[in-house]
Amino acid sequence: MKIFKTGFTSWENRHEIFKEDIADMYMLGNETALGALDSYNDTTKGIQKLIEEAINNNTTLRALGAGWSWTKIATAGKGIMLDTKPLNAVFTISSRSVAPEYTGDTSKLVFAQCGNGIWELSEFLRNRNLSLKTSGASNGQTIAGAIGTGAHGSAFDVGGVQDFVVGLHIIVGPNRHVWLERKSYPVVSPFLLNSLQTELIQDDDLFNAALVSFGCFGIIHGVMVETEDLFLLESCMERMPIDDTLYKLMETLDFTGSALPYKDERPFHFAVFINPYDMDKGAYVTSMYKRPYTDAYTKPVRNAEGIGPGDDAPCFIGKITQAIPALVPTLVNKLLGGTLTPFSKQFGTLAETFSNTTLHGKLLSAAIGVPLHVVNRVTELLLEINKDAGPFSGLFAYRYVKKSKAMLAFTRFDPTCVIELDATFSDATYDFYKAVWKRLEEENIPFTFHWGKINELNFDRLQKMHGPSLDTWIAARNQLLDKDCLKVFTNPVMVEWGLDKVL
Repeated sequence: MKIFKTGFTSWENRHEIFKEDIADMYMLGNETALGALDSYNDTTKGIQKLIEEAINNNTTLRALGAGWSWTKIATAGKGIMLDTKPLNAVFTISSRSVAPEYTGDTSKLVFAQCGNGIWELSEFLRNRNLSLKTSGASNGQTIAGAIGTGAHGSAFDVGGVQDFVVGLHIIVGPNRHVWLERKSYPVVSPFLLNSLQTELIQDDDLFNAALVSFGCFGIIHGVMVETEDLFLLESCMERMPIDDTLYKLMETLDFTGSALPYKDERPFHFAVFINPYDMDKGAYVTSMYKRPYTDAYTKPVRNAEGIGPGDDAPCFIGKITQAIPALVPTLVNKLLGGTLTPFSKQFGTLAETFSNTTLHGKLLSAAIGVPLHVVNRVTELLLEINKDAGPFSGLFAYRYVKKSKAMLAFTRFDPTCVIELDATFSDATYDFYKAVWKRLEEENIPFTFHWGKINELNFDRLQKMHGPSLDTWIAARNQLLDKDCLKVFTNPVMVEWGLDKVL
């Protein structure tokens, strides 16, 4: 494995909202002189040596993906961060690598090294007429980073990014790395295990815990994903009145006779944007419909502001600079008027539709998951809080996701409405967020925090949100890692959240 020690003593996240002091940043690379499998196994051994050095030097270690998170979830404290983005090998899977008991389609299995960006993996798959089942709104994340923070995806009948993962190759110590999969859903054969020189663990609880584990179960080196045939999405965005009809749709997802472009067809993706300063003109409603793939289509068109059909609010809200409160409504209305332009019948693959890898300006983003039946009550509260603790320099966005099997996925409701609060970087935005969390708790409204976005967590709050799953997750981490490695893969935010317990 190639290791380049940069000598960096600080690291800033992609959104430029914090800097963290670190011991060093190592850039990792595969050995190009070796064959693909030999290079992958060589990298496994190289990472094991880095873990051994971290134990001997009493330092922490953290794998870094694309640095997409707003929280310090990817930081190593005063330790060493490992830039894994160059680790982007991808392997197709043959029938001899798959267990006879596997009930899926072997031809649609792909094994991706941890540093693969969602966009890279999508490009690899397209060349094979395949597609990921879902992705986040922005495809610049790495596959390991996306699943590790529970990226919530874009399809409410599919689930989040982690929900099409069926196997994890995790380096858990200097002398041990494991292949982890569900016992209830066996995937790999002894041939693949021997090829990776790894040990098999089939355990549903361990697997479901490790899926969303923010880098503290060891280093996820490879990910086995189930894909599907390449398909198109037909996308539409229109303005709809904010009335009982829309509120009913948002709280039931019953599309029978809806005012959407295809009245009785259940969409692949459904999202609502509410501008609290322009309620009379209605909400911006996006619907996407799955279509068979054909070459006869025009790729999605971005508007003059560079905003495409699948882009979410962080792609444009950062253009609002910190402003005096009286100007916030005017600025928000002016921005949205130039960026959210209604459209219809735009076609593209999943990767073309959800294609944004860049963001504009400093911004903050928070997201909570709530059950369907409280969506409209939460909307009422947001509008009330905006009058009392605002003005909020952003908009309220609603996306819907199937409940995840991952133990600590924040999409734990069936289904989950993800309410996103994207706004300009300012103290006023933080104050608004805190007012929202406080009011939700006062109203006894169940909610969860997105792990990679602005949140305010401690162990008591996590227990209330995730219940017994939290203790099971902690027990799984202690089962997989020995005490030395528990220490290596513990960072300050885990301590702050109370997830560093040693049993």
